[in-house]
Amino acid sequence: MNKIVVLGSSNTDLVVRTGRMPLPGETLLGEQFMMTAGGKGANQAVAVARLGDGVTFIAKVGRDMFGDSSVAGYEKEGIDTRTVLRDDTAPSGIAVITVDAQAENSIVVVPGANNNLSKADVDALRRDIESAQFLLMQLETPVDVVAHAAAMARKAGVKVILNPAPAAELPAELLDGLYIITPNRTEGQMLTGIEISDWESAERAAQSLVGKGVQNVVITLGSQGALVCDGKNFERIPARKVKAVDTTAAGDTFNGAMCVALSEGATLSDAVRFASRASAIAVTRLGAQASIPYRKELDGKE
Repeated sequence: MNKIVVLGSSNTDLVVRTGRMPLPGETLLGEQFMMTAGGKGANQAVAVARLGDGVTFIAKVGRDMFGDSSVAGYEKEGIDTRTVLRDDTAPSGIAVITVDAQAENSIVVVPGANNNLSKADVDALRRDIESAQFLLMQLETPVDVVAHAAAMARKAGVKVILNPAPAAELPAELLDGLYIITPNRTEGQMLTGIEISDWESAERAAQSLVGKGVQNVVITLGSQGALVCDGKNFERIPARKVKAVDTTAAGDTFNGAMCVALSEGATLSDAVRFASRASAIAVTRLGAQASIPYRKELDGKE
């Protein structure tokens, strides 16, 4: 059994590069198009596979060409795909991503089969979850299923890491007992009601999440870096300075990398530093999974 289980979404990303975002009702000519594997869950599973030594991915895809291509890709990455389920009633998820000249992105996701991942599916895979060291999840699958899996994992002593993306309100029982939560500014504000504009406001938001029962909080602040809170103490970890090309999957790379480092015995602060190095590489490349680095690219680099 693998030490890390990722539960989450599988999508195919349809990526368009253009000089700027179109205005409502406006048609622009794009500069580049590519179709690539994506989905926050899948991105994080690929990050774990490339940076660590094994991962089980729990997801649901349709019986279509997108699903076939996704599963084949995961197998090439060395991901355990026994737990990638097929849905006979819905197509595989897709995401339409526009990236502008400043490397900012705008994303529309059509969940498809991701929305049909159920509590019964999770129950059927109980052994995989309960035998893991870490369960890493996001919010592109139903929140009630995420909460169900988290409760199952916590009961078995598995450490649950939640990347609360895309931003959503979460039930109190999901937050209470989380080992780590990793919101960005927007997600942190939605969860706490505190506008995060600087390090000080990030600290207040982190403390608010600790008050809701979260053991550790990592708030990602883009080019500024990340704030780490172990429940009592704060540490500000600066971001690496790079020329960003595409920020798609940077957060997913960060979460997968952090999870790998923790599974290898790193402290939370060191795990976040490792994750920052990985995501700094990812933003210099186009695409989601295409941008995720391999371990050899990080080893030996300070």
